[in-house]
Amino acid sequence: MINIGQVNTLEILRETDHGVYLVDEENNEVLLPNRYVPETFKIWDKLDVFVYLDNEERAVATTDMPYIKLGEFALLRCSQVNDFGAFLDWGLVKELFCPFKEQAFKMKPKGWYLVHCYMDEKTERLVASSKTNRFLSNKDLTVKQFDEVDLIVSHPSEIGMNVIVNKKHTGLIYNDQIFTELSVGDKLKGIVKKIRPGNKLDIALGQIGYRNIEPNAERILKELEDNGGYLDLTDKSNPEDIKDLLQMSKKNFKKAVGALYKDKKIEIKPDGIYLV
Repeated sequence: MINIGQVNTLEILRETDHGVYLVDEENNEVLLPNRYVPETFKIWDKLDVFVYLDNEERAVATTDMPYIKLGEFALLRCSQVNDFGAFLDWGLVKELFCPFKEQAFKMKPKGWYLVHCYMDEKTERLVASSKTNRFLSNKDLTVKQFDEVDLIVSHPSEIGMNVIVNKKHTGLIYNDQIFTELSVGDKLKGIVKKIRPGNKLDIALGQIGYRNIEPNAERILKELEDNGGYLDLTDKSNPEDIKDLLQMSKKNFKKAVGALYKDKKIEIKPDGIYLV
């Protein structure tokens, strides 16, 4: 079966004036236009291609890989808007359409928007939606406390930053847990810090508790090496100074410093910490 909106591994079946036809194991065929045909090839060579519908609603293959595939989320740039909706640059010749009814906020040319790519059941076309929450659910969680998860920054709120968790769930990073600048569409790793009533996910960047000491300690060591073996920071330093320099909380800083001191990798003096 040839899957629309996904990468398919297909074999070259025959050559025509318009390109080569590719075939799957069930003898389903799709055209790979001349512009994407390799300079040298043999019949039955295998190619990895992305399949979507062209302007005439026919399935077509391309060796170009889009910025987003079926079922994924990505930050895309709006290139134009017409009477029916917006068109997004997703790295292919035919742009990805986002109808007005699927826009959380009215899209404008040159704007960047976090969207989900899905299959419209009526038209069988790939379309985009910036109403990302409707493709996410916390009803049946596939994660548990302390699991490492993949995150996509979704949108800010008054109390923190909303994130998409493993492309399935919604989560929140509280403001006091954010120690680096985050932007919508950023992809990063995190930890399920807590699961609250209603399956609400509290997310932390990095690992929790003493499991967080090692990466924070490595960050401190790197800063020491980059600054001639000295940092003007102590347990009495302003939390904002620690956050600005090391992108970590004062609590995590003190834990990491304690671990480094115990391992005899640093010296702690009244004016700061020194690399041994």
